[in-house]
Amino acid sequence: MIRALSFRNISAVYIFVAMFIVFSIWIPEKFLQVGVWRSLLDAEALTGLAAIAALIPLVAGSLNLAVGAQVGFTAILSAWLLGRAGLPIALQLPLVVVVGALIGLVTALVITRLRVEPIIATLGVSSILLAGMAWLSGSQQILDLGPDYREIATTQVGGVTLPVYILLAVALVTWYVLERTPVGRRMYAAGYNPDGARLAGVRVERLQVGTLMAGGAIAALAGALLTSRINAGDPTVGPSFLLPALTAVFLGSTQFRGGRFNVWGTIVAMYVLAVGIKGLQLGGSPRWVNDLFYGVALLLAVALAQWSPVVHRTSAIRRVTRLLRRRAT
Repeated sequence: MIRALSFRNISAVYIFVAMFIVFSIWIPEKFLQVGVWRSLLDAEALTGLAAIAALIPLVAGSLNLAVGAQVGFTAILSAWLLGRAGLPIALQLPLVVVVGALIGLVTALVITRLRVEPIIATLGVSSILLAGMAWLSGSQQILDLGPDYREIATTQVGGVTLPVYILLAVALVTWYVLERTPVGRRMYAAGYNPDGARLAGVRVERLQVGTLMAGGAIAALAGALLTSRINAGDPTVGPSFLLPALTAVFLGSTQFRGGRFNVWGTIVAMYVLAVGIKGLQLGGSPRWVNDLFYGVALLLAVALAQWSPVVHRTSAIRRVTRLLRRRAT
């Protein structure tokens, strides 16, 4: 119980409490408004989807630096299919998600078949997707999408928009797969000790393919919802999701699970960071503070992850590897 409530285990919660007190005293007339918190929930829902899209392949050992470009490209594709190709929403939305999964598949094949390191492969894919965004959009916004598509992102249930519920559903499914299924145990084993996982009979390359495809599909869902939110295809907004998403994933790995990447730590870390940004914005800070805040937070998050107890991490890997070996025999 004491360890569960320790600062090392739930530092983001204590940081949130501290920020809440500071901003409540500093700017109570702005910070304590109900509308501010509702908008915060909605605004960060797509960042949460991008973070989960980055988290899933990272658990299996693939750092995906193309998440922002995937969100941006599928956002433009979504607008193009609606505004210029004239597809109905019932066809356009599933098609965008499938394209996102195919982007993940191509990325995975570059990594597993061509033996390109994940960082280099995803950087290359990111550059290709940025070029695709510019080509598809003509480096201009795609407008005239009609009012119906906007309702997906703006419809409220109980005062909360649909993207928040979509994020919750995706997070629940991802948590269940990672924490409650043999596939999740294999993913963690492959990510922390790929050689040991292979010896235990885990098909590491297949897991990399599956996780990058799942991450691509979720990033595409975020892109489609982004287009719905702004009711246009904007080639400038998607890539900005990369830094907040990765920061949330790495800071989230220091929460709840002792240095292990996990869903709820990621979601909590993301919203804690968003509260800090929102408080600074309401206090009149310039816009460049956002990038500074996320950059510093990412460096601290990675440093904290390195400081997490190695003993707990190593023992967890050994437990998973032994279990997989028993199942293999």
